[in-house]
Amino acid sequence: MQCLQSWRNGDETMRRVSWFSCGAASAVATALSKPDVIAYCEVGSEHEDNKRFMADCVKWFEKEITMLKNPKFKDTWEVWEKKSYLAGIAGAPCTLELKVKPRLDFQRPDDIHIFGYTADGPDIKRAKGMGEHWPDLKTEFPLIERGITKAACLAIIEDVGIKPPLTYALGFPNANCLPCVKAQSPSYWALIRKEFPEKFNRMVKLSRKLDVRLCVIKGERAFIDEIPQNHKTTKPLAPECDFLCSLAEQDLIK
Repeated sequence: MQCLQSWRNGDETMRRVSWFSCGAASAVATALSKPDVIAYCEVGSEHEDNKRFMADCVKWFEKEITMLKNPKFKDTWEVWEKKSYLAGIAGAPCTLELKVKPRLDFQRPDDIHIFGYTADGPDIKRAKGMGEHWPDLKTEFPLIERGITKAACLAIIEDVGIKPPLTYALGFPNANCLPCVKAQSPSYWALIRKEFPEKFNRMVKLSRKLDVRLCVIKGERAFIDEIPQNHKTTKPLAPECDFLCSLAEQDLIK
């Protein structure tokens, strides 16, 4: 929190801040952007291998990462249990408490924020939504600007000699919290059940207690323990470096 303290003491130098999430996309966005500050919001519920990946990225970036954390909560589970709320139309309380609030506390009015949204359709939509929700926020989306997809990010990470977070190899689409209550796909929850049965069973109990149907089966909301035992799981995304990816790799070695 040293940067925040210096601003409050009168240092208003504009910063370019890259928001690192421990995922392949945010790592590539950070490396391409060469920001003044790299910030990471600790949520306490990610895979242990994320720590290894972060350490590898620090060496790659040649810059330390500023760690931010909401001291009121240990992890996502504590947020859900204390708030008695998982997710809904307004989003998830874990995102607000563990990511949004630490960012708002840390950021300065003139900061330029760098996000790792990719050129894949869903991420383009998220980036557009961010602009609509935070119209005064100065942002950069280097991956969208360069046409870099998530598959390309995985390829770039491997090409620079870094092993992606283990969650990708297991079949998860990112390196986010385990589990993510915003996930509605039964295939995602079937994978949680397969790879992390203790977490799955804990979520079954909590979602039943709060009467929250987290997944969608055949167009209908359902409890995750209603997912058939033989339901397919999500599969790993294969790294793929196309022409735009190759151009980005050239920029990284300049």
